[in-house]
Amino acid sequence: MAHYGNLQKIRNGKRTFAITPHIPGGFIKPDVLIKLAAVAERYGGIIKITSGQRILITNLKEEDLPAVWDELGMKPAIVTQNSLKNVEMCPSNFCKRSKYPTLGIGMKLSRAFQGMELPCRTKIGVAGCRNSCGSVYAKDIGVLVDFDKLFFVTVGGSAGFYPRMADIVTRGLTEDQAFALVEVILNYYKENALMGEKLGDFIDRITIDKFRDDVLEIAQLEKKLETEFK
Repeated sequence: MAHYGNLQKIRNGKRTFAITPHIPGGFIKPDVLIKLAAVAERYGGIIKITSGQRILITNLKEEDLPAVWDELGMKPAIVTQNSLKNVEMCPSNFCKRSKYPTLGIGMKLSRAFQGMELPCRTKIGVAGCRNSCGSVYAKDIGVLVDFDKLFFVTVGGSAGFYPRMADIVTRGLTEDQAFALVEVILNYYKENALMGEKLGDFIDRITIDKFRDDVLEIAQLEKKLETEFK
């Protein structure tokens, strides 16, 4: 396996690297977690729980990276920067506040689109209620469930260098409709945005009205922004 790793700060001339295995939704089996810790310890690694629901192992030597990946037997979370980097999910299936078990659509989105090449780094957030655990409104694409147990989809959120609150595309969707709309949004963004242009910047350039109208027309969905639940 290619030794995917990110160069960390160089201290006293020493170069160390970090790796981030792919852990869908942040859910990991105990035996895999134990193996991950054992491999990190064997190669002098330091474990960091990331904000993206993943586990990063840093302080690794470059020559050890192939062996570390081989022993882990896991895929890297990020192969190329301009891609769908992650699908972050709240623990909806186990939460008393959740309106819908959204782990199913979250895992489906992850399997379908993780690593998809896009104009810029992109994240999807999925939440089972409007509490939006996981800061879904700050993700490039958000998939959330309303009080009526129907989905709504948001776009353009960012918590990065230039923070941006997401815009709602439409409400009142079934799970299948929400999934299909996300696929349309990703393809529309890939086909029309400039290289290096974040989804929110692309939306601001063409206007949210045009973006919304175009993706809803392609997905054959109606625009519904208001809800009886305030």
